[in-house]
Amino acid sequence: MSAKVKEAASYLKEQFSVNPKVGLILGSGLGDLAEEIEDAIYVEYQSIPHFPVSTVEGHAGRLAGGTLEGKDVVAMQGRFHYYEGYSMQEVTFPVRVMKELGVETIIVTNACGGMNPSFKPGDLMVIEDHLNMTGANPLIGPNDEELGPRFPDMSQAYEKGLQEVAQRAADKLGISIQKGVYAGISGPAFMTGAELIMLRKLGGDVVGMSTVPEVIVARHGGQKVLGISCITDMAIGEEIEGVSHEEVIETATKTKPRFISLVKEVLKTMP
Repeated sequence: MSAKVKEAASYLKEQFSVNPKVGLILGSGLGDLAEEIEDAIYVEYQSIPHFPVSTVEGHAGRLAGGTLEGKDVVAMQGRFHYYEGYSMQEVTFPVRVMKELGVETIIVTNACGGMNPSFKPGDLMVIEDHLNMTGANPLIGPNDEELGPRFPDMSQAYEKGLQEVAQRAADKLGISIQKGVYAGISGPAFMTGAELIMLRKLGGDVVGMSTVPEVIVARHGGQKVLGISCITDMAIGEEIEGVSHEEVIETATKTKPRFISLVKEVLKTMP
């Protein structure tokens, strides 16, 4: 793994003109933020050594490096999912590469379903914690001490200080944001009513098919994490009416201007 990470990072260092300190993982319908990057250089995933290729609609499938709000960044326009058939190690490979590039902070975003009845479609939620309900973990197998410790501490998976930065940014912009727990599942099927009721009773506020593996690996590598979810539909088990991926993309697209404004303000004000 270490050798593959170094090879991919070496290739990207030759392409990019910046040394990124912040990594952005942009989920379904949210990839347009990468278009705001100044002096951006775009690299297709398929040209990066050992990189998987995104197969999901709404994911452009390229890496962007440049400057955004005065910060040197690298942004994933589209991510990889366990349900695509990739291993957890492949899903999280880009996070390892970001670490090798010098990234110290990861801002991870996603589109998700709202299980908390006080939420509504179009809301943005700062992730305070997560439930790993995927049935897997990207750290299973031999541990490479060069990448991180055998037993990383996940008690503070999402940086409290960054959550406070996000709240101040939202207040300044007049954007109302929610806070809560993200329940990560494997997918690709949307959940049954009974499953959604179970997840809510376990403490989940939203449910989605990404983010958790990437956060585990980021913390394994000692990176700070801020998570922001875009709630695209309501997933309340007792009232479930069904949802399509197209509807998810449509709501994420409508929410995009507020999402982009929030992330840019966070970047501007974060230490």
